Amino acid sequence: MAASKIILGVDPGTTIMGFGLIEVKGAEMQFIDMNELQLTKISDPYVKLKMIFERTVALIDQFHPDEMALEAPFFGKNVQSMLKLGRAQGVAMAAGLSRQIPVTEYLPKKIKMAITGNGNASKEQVAKMLQGMLGIKTLPKNLDATDGLAAAVCHFYNAGKPEATKAYHSWSSFISQNKDRIS
Repeated sequence: MAASKIILGVDPGTTIMGFGLIEVKGAEMQFIDMNELQLTKISDPYVKLKMIFERTVALIDQFHPDEMALEAPFFGKNVQSMLKLGRAQGVAMAAGLSRQIPVTEYLPKKIKMAITGNGNASKEQVAKMLQGMLGIKTLPKNLDATDGLAAAVCHFYNAGKPEATKAYHSWSSFISQNKDRIS
């Protein structure tokens, strides 16, 4: 019997945080769940970060994932947006690390490439491919949930590949791999 593991994928955001879970048994993956955390009605940015942390910890406590995959923020022109996304990602990462869950980051283009074969695919194309791959009956209205699911599926496809992305197994591994970010 093949060993199984659960992968939690997160698309961090300060407006909507999307997440998805898959179970992997050998070379097969099965859809578990996907959803989103709506943060649009909350004006306080620190309360949003607290909610992202708490929801991520709650997902970990509910589903007991073995690994966590995050969509890394892409470099845009708006510095304020990048700061907000980086904070959301950091809080989600901290939630995983606080429960000793290995965390791996993937760039959006790498996720899209893993799912569709096209690094420039649209959110809709990614969602449709996931729907077909995993037998999902209906897609959510907002595609942030499928973006989180896509991170988990990307992680499944990249398992065991050397230097796929940055992976952190603890705070000490994060610090040792990011000495330039610590003052």
